[in-house]
Amino acid sequence: MADTAIFDVDGTLVDTNYQHALAWFRALRRYDITRPMWRIHRGIGMGGDQFVSAVAGREAEEAHGDDLREAWAEEFDELIGEIQPFEGAHELLAEVKERGFRLVLASSGKTQHVEAFLDLIDGKSLADAWTTSDDVEKSKPEPDIVAAALAKVDGASAIMVGDSIYDAQAAAKLSIPTLGVRTGGFSVGELQEAGVLQVFDSLVAFRYALDGTPLARASR
Repeated sequence: MADTAIFDVDGTLVDTNYQHALAWFRALRRYDITRPMWRIHRGIGMGGDQFVSAVAGREAEEAHGDDLREAWAEEFDELIGEIQPFEGAHELLAEVKERGFRLVLASSGKTQHVEAFLDLIDGKSLADAWTTSDDVEKSKPEPDIVAAALAKVDGASAIMVGDSIYDAQAAAKLSIPTLGVRTGGFSVGELQEAGVLQVFDSLVAFRYALDGTPLARASR
């Protein structure tokens, strides 16, 4: 049994994945790099340090990596005011906390973005801790963010909750099981193939099903 619940933020608790994809599309176009939106979306869930090479190629990373990440931030800042929380995000977090879990909201996003998203879901009133890009060297699918989240609360064992295959891949490297929601646009099959134990269509459905998940009751 776990004592800590680690929730991804972007795409899991707040509806950001398609704004991220559009911002990356626009950032890449600044450097005359065109990638189809579906392929860009497949990379959302990685941090910018991983994304450019994975989606645009190593040559793009070597030639423009830092500039592309700066351009992405500028483009995303233009869209951030449109972002909304997913229905039931706060209520789900509150329920998990009531069941005895330490609660960490895990993001490798820029601090100002994470702060804005936590405000949208009133996350600071519930979370024992949260993370930002300041806490990690490498983003998902590397496990740094999951390890940092667990360390912030001195947790002994955890359950990861995320919306992307990269959440599951990162958690698996630390032998941490993952529960998934489809809010990021990944299919049930993709998430299960990545190792996600259970997949839910929404945060509301997830909350109603908590008794049948590893988040039914904390070990502490």
